[in-house]
Amino acid sequence: METERTRSTAPLPCFPPAALATMMLLGRGLDARDNQTRQMQDAVSNVEKHFGELCQIFAGYVRKTARLRDKADLLVNEIYAYAATETPNLKVGLKNFADEFSRLQDYRQAEVDRLEAKVVEPLKCYGTIVKLKRDDLRATLTAKSREAKQLSQLEKTRQRNPSDLHVIYQAENELQRATMDATRTTRHLEETIDNFEKQKIRDIKNIFSEFITIEMLFHGKALEIYTAAYQNIQNIDENEDLEVFRSSLYPPDYQSRLDIVRANSKSPLQRTGSSKSSVRTAQISRRMLRKDEEEDEEEDEDDEEDDEEDEFDATKEAFMRYR
Repeated sequence: METERTRSTAPLPCFPPAALATMMLLGRGLDARDNQTRQMQDAVSNVEKHFGELCQIFAGYVRKTARLRDKADLLVNEIYAYAATETPNLKVGLKNFADEFSRLQDYRQAEVDRLEAKVVEPLKCYGTIVKLKRDDLRATLTAKSREAKQLSQLEKTRQRNPSDLHVIYQAENELQRATMDATRTTRHLEETIDNFEKQKIRDIKNIFSEFITIEMLFHGKALEIYTAAYQNIQNIDENEDLEVFRSSLYPPDYQSRLDIVRANSKSPLQRTGSSKSSVRTAQISRRMLRKDEEEDEEEDEDDEEDDEEDEFDATKEAFMRYR
């Protein structure tokens, strides 16, 4: 009876002050490391989200640029085909323009290749980098979970068997090993995340610097080529090509045939005036011919009279001699 009464009235076990202080420090350390790990998780998740979006958008940008190059190649082929059907100056101008535009597409292809290598690929690599950082985070979380579990087990052991020092000592050793492992993995994670943050900032600077440089190189060449192409178009001689077109439209004998058509296409009044003029001309010609004939007849008569007078004089002279 006394033994039962003594056991029932015995005071509840209590932890030594040193053990309580250690447990409190461990709890605070766990909370601090949990906050630190959560921030690291947020940093990795933020990079995973936004770098993934940037990678997809840049890849789409490169694909659109490549499709633009393909459309430009089709345009060059069509310009060549059209130029072959045109007048000389326009043909040369369009062909030179197509040559310059085709040369620009070579630079556009170089732009596509450089963007793929210098912008898209580095962003793609962050998929693997983020995966490795998540593995480190999982290892750290596992170590912290084991530490928290050992701490909880130690508390339960002290509550259940406060006088069993061997079991308590064993639990404390397990907690110490778990704490050391958690501390080691946390320190490793801190270094890893710190390097990850440095690499992220450096890579972002390099990626966008490469993007700007590639675009500047392309657009600088594009400005140079477009200037030459513009000059080729401006050098087309419109008047000369128009003369060539007119020459092909109107053959060389067109002018003579045009004069004949114009002569045959006079108005009735003009044709009447021409007929009257012809009649007057014919009448005048007949009158002049008749007058000439009359003058010839008079001259013949005068010649006959002169001959008769000469014969009379000769007869008279011969008679006088005979007498």
